[in-house]
Amino acid sequence: MKSSSLRGAEPDFRSAGVDIVSRLMVEDSRIDLLHNVPLFSGLERRDLRDVASTMKERRFAPGHVLAEEGQSGVGFFVIEEGEAKVEVGGREVRRLHPGDYFGEIALIADSPRTATITAETPILALGLTSWEFRPIVETNASIAWKMLESLARMFGESQRAASGPQ
Repeated sequence: MKSSSLRGAEPDFRSAGVDIVSRLMVEDSRIDLLHNVPLFSGLERRDLRDVASTMKERRFAPGHVLAEEGQSGVGFFVIEEGEAKVEVGGREVRRLHPGDYFGEIALIADSPRTATITAETPILALGLTSWEFRPIVETNASIAWKMLESLARMFGESQRAASGPQ
């Protein structure tokens, strides 16, 4: 075979390199987003990478209800872009922005949502369901233990907040 016939098949390593760097930057920003979630804050970077790689990109249009108060919740979301409104009992209690999250308890327990979350602007979120998350903790005792520690810390903080100043 002549070498000239192979020229058209040569890979463009420059564009492949840019693509890899771009993907790594996105992955790093997603790992940073997860690190700021109290449930995941104790995890090592490699463990966060495992969780982040399991998450799926989800897009929501303005007005879309991402979670409805009282309804079953199956997923956890971290907002990467956009803004959402949080309502409890029909009253707005706060806004969610990039880096904010909701549904972390749905990863572990089948319990009703405590608020309604509605997209105010186009939203890009990373989502993870309990059935995607479960194999991660079942096969990695280190992740499971660190998350138990985080849950215990979160529970202690909520108990202290509920009991008021001492």
